[in-house]
Amino acid sequence: MENENNELEKQSPAAKPNISALLIAAFLGVCALASVIVVLRGTPARKTPSITDDDGMASLLSQKKDGVGWVYLRGIISEGSSSNPFERNASAAKRLRSLADRKEVKAIVLDINSPGGTVAAVQELYGEIIRARKQKHKPVIALFRDVAASGGYYAACACDQIIAQPGTLTGSIGVIFSAANVEGLFQKVGVKSEIIKSGKFKDIGSIYRAMTPEERKLLQGVIDDAYAQFFDAVKAGRRVPEEKLKELADGRIFTGRQAAGLGLVDKLGGAKEALEAAGELSGLGKEPRVIKEADAWDYLLSVLRSRASLPALALSEISAPRLAYIWTY
Repeated sequence: MENENNELEKQSPAAKPNISALLIAAFLGVCALASVIVVLRGTPARKTPSITDDDGMASLLSQKKDGVGWVYLRGIISEGSSSNPFERNASAAKRLRSLADRKEVKAIVLDINSPGGTVAAVQELYGEIIRARKQKHKPVIALFRDVAASGGYYAACACDQIIAQPGTLTGSIGVIFSAANVEGLFQKVGVKSEIIKSGKFKDIGSIYRAMTPEERKLLQGVIDDAYAQFFDAVKAGRRVPEEKLKELADGRIFTGRQAAGLGLVDKLGGAKEALEAAGELSGLGKEPRVIKEADAWDYLLSVLRSRASLPALALSEISAPRLAYIWTY
């Protein structure tokens, strides 16, 4: 018994520092979280009016001041996996719809830095811009950053105005279908694929074999139809004469200044000019309030959730053929 007590006394001092360290770490974590929230909010705390005051409820309602919604479109345009429009992996279309549905949002700036994306995702975004303008009666301004090409440009054609930097890379009006062919590699390592299919075109675009002339002709028809949809969207949105547009819509890229000279962009400028244009079109004036996609707390929670479950790029996403409005560079 005496030996057991001695052992407990030896272990006890070692256990206490561990518990203390955990408590200190937890406290520091809470402090860090609070600091991030304060920085993200960027505004001093206000006293919340009491609903017992005569003007309390009016003060609460007046905090939702009208302004211009701001949607960031970064990277490849694809369908997001989250139904929450404020999640980082939610599609730009969902986030734009969420802002368009808010009464205090009177116009929207779509801030684009994207080489394009998959056809369906680009068209969904295009449709949401049309909805915001036609059904919600809210002007939408496209702001081009470094790159706004192919599907990025397609979506912008639904907007009321397009503003680009002189050095923005844009254009690339066209569609591409790409499929890898690893048949030669598999032969070298001794791998043979056995395909059982219901029809001769069922494995079209397979990575295990070369494409036949018949398959290539069929896919060219698909490409031509998707291209016609892109062409019609640009013609409707930009009102460039059809013959002139045919010369420009061959997949080539332009600088922002070249695009402005050709009628593909309305004017040159940056965030300031885009905000002014949105304010003027919505009647809010040249310096309207900017309404981001989410408040600081929602954004912080979405970042923490995305960090906790970073998705890995699946092999199927690398090898699967896909139809895309994208500038491959």
